[in-house]
Parts: sequence; structure tokens; C-alpha cells
Amino acid sequence: MCKPFAHLHCHSEYSLLDGLSRVNDLVKRAQELNQPAIALTDHGAMYGVMAFYRAAKSAGIKPIVGIETYIASRKMGDRDPVLDKERFHLLLLAENQTGYANLLELATLSQLEGYYYKPRVDHDTLAQFGAGLISSTGCLAAKVPQALMHGRTELAHQLMGEYLEIFGKERFFIELQEHSLPELTAVNKQLIEMAPRYGLENNFLITNDVHYTRAEDAGPHQVLLCIQTGSTIQNPKLTFSDKGYYLKSYEEMYSLFSGLGYADGVISNGLANSLRIVDMCDVSLDSKGYHLPLFDVPEGHTAASYTRELCEEGMIWRYGAERARSDEGLRQRLEHELNIIGKMGFETYFLIVWDLCEWAVRSDRWWEANEDPFPYNDYSEWKKNDIWWNVRGSGAGSVVAYTLGITSIDPLANGLIFERFLNPGRVSMPDIDLDYPDDVRHWMVAYAKRRYGSDKVAQIITYGTMGARAAVRDAGRALDVPLPEVNRVAQLIPAVPGKPIKIANCFDSTHEFYSRELEELAKSDTKVRELLDTAQSLEGITRHASSHAAGVIISDAPLHQYVPLNRPTSGEEGLGGIDRVTQWPMEIVESIGLLKVDFLGLSTLTVMHRAAKLIAERYGVVYTMDNIPYDEGHVGPDPSKDPQKLFDALARGEVAGIFQIEGPPPPPPPPPPPPPPPPSQGMKS
Repeated sequence: MCKPFAHLHCHSEYSLLDGLSRVNDLVKRAQELNQPAIALTDHGAMYGVMAFYRAAKSAGIKPIVGIETYIASRKMGDRDPVLDKERFHLLLLAENQTGYANLLELATLSQLEGYYYKPRVDHDTLAQFGAGLISSTGCLAAKVPQALMHGRTELAHQLMGEYLEIFGKERFFIELQEHSLPELTAVNKQLIEMAPRYGLENNFLITNDVHYTRAEDAGPHQVLLCIQTGSTIQNPKLTFSDKGYYLKSYEEMYSLFSGLGYADGVISNGLANSLRIVDMCDVSLDSKGYHLPLFDVPEGHTAASYTRELCEEGMIWRYGAERARSDEGLRQRLEHELNIIGKMGFETYFLIVWDLCEWAVRSDRWWEANEDPFPYNDYSEWKKNDIWWNVRGSGAGSVVAYTLGITSIDPLANGLIFERFLNPGRVSMPDIDLDYPDDVRHWMVAYAKRRYGSDKVAQIITYGTMGARAAVRDAGRALDVPLPEVNRVAQLIPAVPGKPIKIANCFDSTHEFYSRELEELAKSDTKVRELLDTAQSLEGITRHASSHAAGVIISDAPLHQYVPLNRPTSGEEGLGGIDRVTQWPMEIVESIGLLKVDFLGLSTLTVMHRAAKLIAERYGVVYTMDNIPYDEGHVGPDPSKDPQKLFDALARGEVAGIFQIEGPPPPPPPPPPPPPPPPSQGMKS
């Protein structure tokens, strides 16, 4: 059994195109090596922290949450192309909940305020948010080692003093690494000599700069670096110093340092302190409850009573006063829904979505006159469409949503079930998807920021990963395989919308994507085999970050209290004022109780809205999303209208431009099996 040790300097695939380790693989390998804990310290971001935390907890491994942040050479706001392009590394680990909160602050500030080539913080910011954090002198790219390497001993001592002011002797360590670099070995010896001067002679920390999980991953990792730098394996722009940047055992770490002339006490102390730090750290990322934004209801109301009042008014508007008063089935359905919504505590959710829809029809008053943007009391003024919207999904089954004006389909007339949308046996946030014309989507986002606070609204991040074909093409470029050969191999991998495929599936004769041609090619051509093996090692790795097409988070408190934030991943998010993106993807931000609202911009709605305006101008006929005659009548509250012609058109496949249902036709059914042969004449029954 391996002796216990913990790796506290680890990069995963979320150090984009720099780390190769998948989070689950890191945790599994630590478990195999009998290591009780492991840290995740990705470059400049906390993209993988929650996935890592959950994977480690599930495996019985203690997760240590950290980051390898970038330190600006001057102030984090300085962006001189000569003076500020250089930055330095610094290892930070969360000791407690205060430290974790400060990690969120630093990760967010580095992205939103300090970004210049990389997300950076400076000394003052570090001092402001240094409580509860454990740090070290860092790797060779950190400030203290860089000063020593360049002979600036006085600066190194100054920096040591500054770090000790922030972290104190209890939370600051002399980090020692060994990666076949003579300058690193020399710096280590200087650090060891400096330690007693600062009372750190028992604060050594031995780490490995982990960038991949196993020793055999060194080759694929070099290919990954070539993909990052746009170079080839024959002429790389970036290489690591040796093939030892993997998750090593205690014995491997001890052996690595034992032959370098360090005192044995330094080595044993440096290894033991990994566990000392593990014992110091106690952080929980478990989250309970929801963080719905506060919704201001009129005086004398609660969220529940105001929702009920709006629904009662909406019943009259939707069904008429007589039916709203006397239809027992309608009233029972409304009570049933309000009861479930109340038990689950989601009245505020409905008010938030109602408010967004309410504002959409009268946004001109806010934009042009900056008047009070909140709802009219008089429903006769209510439907003055300015921004069209549409709701997709199971929300159409809610009478509450219908009477609030969120949806346009009468669930009673169309036999729709509320429990398909919200079910007390399936406790999760309701999900109403809102579609808007793509040319005004940014107005809706801007309104949400104005309504709830710009620091409480963010777009949701999404990650682009290397699919099977993409991995082949990326690996082919890095291996300098001629493009026609790469294309030939890539095209033998099936690409079916909605059906993710792995390269391994192509070699599984029982799988629907089995490719005999690809299998035979790989057997006969060693270059193709190497290309596919390399591509498989990269397959599924996170390649880049982008923004979710629709998802926006709105919270009750500044978002960085719950999730680290990122700068916008492209220029488009700036429309409407989105200046921040979550560092965690949709499934994670929803799982910690944050409210997701989908603002999907559709060109289809833009065209429809413009067409309706032209029809109104030329023919005097006014169409809204509520009264467009989809068939002879329309699919809506009038049960006498039969939309059969519409369904017949859909059945004929006339769906071009309707993205929800257009797509390739299904494959033809397999031919029936041949009939059994007739019995032989010579056989007796």
C-alpha cells in the first residue's frame, strides 16, 4: 500500500488546452494511490471546482479547493503592452468558508477587472481578500522563484515579507518542485536557505506540477500543447521540461527529491506538510435551498397573495367574468396549481417571469420615456405589443401561467397536464423557456439587470469539447498528418445529429456506429492507428468556453457569492449590458439553487414580428402572438377551432425554419426478416 501523501498543485482539462487530466480521472488515480485528498488548482479560473468537489466527495477523497491565480506585474488595471504583458503564478488554497468566499472574489475580480491576456490580481487585491487562504512561494513561474532565478535576491526577500504579511507563517509555505530544470533545483536550494530567516524551516511543501494523470499521458499532453499553440509535434512552440508532470505516488515523489542533495528532513517535512495542509482545510460547497431574486410586491401583499390576485384578474381577462366566477372545474384547477406552487415555494418564480413578460409588451415606455416600467392595473391597456415572446415546453400546461399572460395556450381547452410542468414528487425549479426576437433579446437582458441589479445577472457559460471528428482533426494538425488523410479518417466517423459518438464505437462490431472500413484502415496503416489513438486520448477534453445561447442567471445577492464569474466569452454578450458569465455550466448553477431564465433570441420571431407590422400598415389587420391564424382558426383558447390542417402540414414534413422540429428524416425501418424456408419434403411431421 502506498504511503499517504496529497497532491496540492493539480491542473485539469479546465486549465484550457494546458491540462489534460479529466477531473474524475484525477480523483480515481488519487484513490488508487491511497491518497486521502487532492487539490484542484487550475490556471486563473475555477471552472472545474464544483465538478471536482462532487467527484472527490463521491469517491471518499477530501477535495481541496484552490486556484493558481495570475499576479500582475504592476496593478491589475494596468494594461501597457510592454510593462504589463508579464504575469506570475501564485498557488491559493481555501482553508475555510471565508477562504472559499475570497477565492470566489479573486477569481471573479481577475476576470472582470484584471484581465489582460490572462485574468490577473495584484498585491493589494490579494491582501484585501487573503483571509482564510493558504499560499506558497509557488512554481518556477511565481514571483519569488523568478526573482531568485534572475539574481534579484533583495526583491525575493521583499516579496517574502509581503506574502507573510498577508498569510502569516501558519498559512504560507516554501513550495518545492522538481522537473529536470537546473534553474529550478538552484532556486529550491535558495528557498531552503531562506526559510529559517522567516521562521519557515518547518513549512516546506513538496508538490508536483500535475498536468496529466498518468505517465503514459505525456505524449498526448504534448499534442495538446501543440493544439494550444498552433504548432506541430515536430516543431513545437511550447514543451514541458520532462515527462513527469503526472499524479505520482509518495514513493515516486520521495525518490524524485532524494538524489538532489536536499537534507532528508526537508524532504520528509515537505511531503508530510501536504497532509498537514489537508487537515487545515475544511470547506463545504454543499448548497441547500434556492436563491431567488427578491420581488417587490405591493404593500399589504405577500408573493402568494399577489400571485393569486393577478391570477384572479387574469381569469376574467382570459375566460370572461361569468366563467371565472362560476366554472367549478376552472376554479378547482387554479386552486390545485396555486396550492402546489405554494407548497414548493415558487410564487416568486412566477412573479419574476410574469414581470418579464409584462414589461416586454410595454418596453417602449421605459426605453423612450424612462417611466415606471412595472405593470398596469388596467388590463385594457395591457396588450400593447412591443416585444413579442413565445413560451416553449411544459409550462403551457399551467393555468396560472396562462392567466398571468405568460403563455398563450389554454391548458384546459387543449387537455394539457400541470404535473408535466411542476410536480411535488420531482422537486426542481420550474423551467419556462422564453423566446424573443433576436434583434431585441438584449433589451430583455438589460431590463433584468436594471430590475434586479447588474451584479445579480449573468449569462451562463458552456464548454466546447473535442468531439470524435474534432479530436481527429486537431490531433492530425498537431501530428502534421497531411490534411487529405486526416479528412479521410474523420469522414469515416459517423456524424448523426443528437447522437454523440466516440471513436471507440467505430471499432465495436455490436454498435450502431461500427465502421469496418475504419477498423481495417487502422489495422493496415500505423499512422492512422497513431492518429486515432492520440485522438481518443483527447476526445471529450474541454477545448474552449463560450456562452449558453439562452440561459441567464438572476439571483438574490451578488452572484460572485455563489459562483465564480467570467468575462464575456465574445463581444456579443455586451449587447444589452451582459458583462459577466458564470464559470460553471447550467446544470451546476441550477443545482446550487440559482434561478435560470431562458432568453432565447430567434430570428423566426423577428421575421414574424416585422411581417405583422407590414400587414398592419398595408391591410389594417393587427396580429399578435395571441391571434395569428395558424390554421382556419388558431391553436388557442377557442376549442371550436380545429387545427387539423396545421398538423397535416407538420405530418407532411413542411417544417423548414421551425428549429424545434426540423431535422433529417428518420431512417427507414429495417426490412422484415425473410420467411422461413419450407419444410423438406423428406421430413415427417
